[in-house]
Amino acid sequence: MRKVTSLAGLAMGLAFTAGLSTSALALDEVKFGTNWLAQAEHGGYYQAVADGTYEKYGLKVEILQGGPQAANRALLLAGKIQFYMAGNMLQPLSALAEDIPVLEVAAIFQKDPQVLIAHPDTGIETFEDLAKLPTIFMGADGFASYFQWMKSAYPGFKDEQYKPYQFNPGPFLVDKQSAQQGYITSEPFAIETEGGFKPKLFLLADAGFETYSTLIEGRKDFVEANKDLTQRFVDATIEGWYNYLYGDNTAANALIKADNPEMTDDQIAFSIATMKSFGLVESGEALDKGIGCMTDAKQQAFYDAMVKSGVVKEGIDIKQIYTTEFVCKGVGMNLKK
Repeated sequence: MRKVTSLAGLAMGLAFTAGLSTSALALDEVKFGTNWLAQAEHGGYYQAVADGTYEKYGLKVEILQGGPQAANRALLLAGKIQFYMAGNMLQPLSALAEDIPVLEVAAIFQKDPQVLIAHPDTGIETFEDLAKLPTIFMGADGFASYFQWMKSAYPGFKDEQYKPYQFNPGPFLVDKQSAQQGYITSEPFAIETEGGFKPKLFLLADAGFETYSTLIEGRKDFVEANKDLTQRFVDATIEGWYNYLYGDNTAANALIKADNPEMTDDQIAFSIATMKSFGLVESGEALDKGIGCMTDAKQQAFYDAMVKSGVVKEGIDIKQIYTTEFVCKGVGMNLKK
């Protein structure tokens, strides 16, 4: 597993940095694990390493790249790393049901990037139209989660549409009467490249599947015992995201490609443009209160929708798995250009 480590700075200078405690005379070491191979969707973290933002906040951050063989969430639970990049809110809800003590402290994506992809010129113009298709390729996790929500929220979707997705666009490309799951920042690029056409995209978040995503997760006991460090990590990460989206991200992209040599400049450019155009990072409350913002109202609405669709159980105290203490403070908004 490759690692990216921020360059060490002068400890005395850190004591006078804005947003840093005057008593801090050394860099606090933090290990952060992502949940997949390095990509533009992780750009803000790499940016904060590359441009010294973590260092400015008194942190020496090591990014542990995720991937098929990685076990970064297990490392979090074992106390080997301090923070982890969780998927969406279903993951901590599942953890709560299993008495796993995690806490979400920021939501970098206001929208889940999960998308359903259809062929053009087949009469599929709205999300509801997807119910007309005989086949939807999706993973087992998707079938157990967002597809159950789809059946609850929209008439016409049925289990018979489900076919396993093998993370290969081939079956979708040859079957025009099908749809395929994907991340809107990734699979559409592959389909355009391999299929030679621009597919129809239906972001689940825009259809009502309104979960936060790309969360910063910590062990509950660690966060509660290290609130100052947690706040600095969250603030620095948020600044990193503004700088990545609106500043010079060349160095961050170089670190991403060093960790993941298969990543290309074209894919990175596509992902960044898509994150912006679909408001994955900046939409909703994040527009006024900054990247990373979470609200009780949105968390409750998503939980209620999941209960209604039978994905999670009723009667869960969802405030045990997230806190808004560290976000919605407008941090870094001055960096947006």
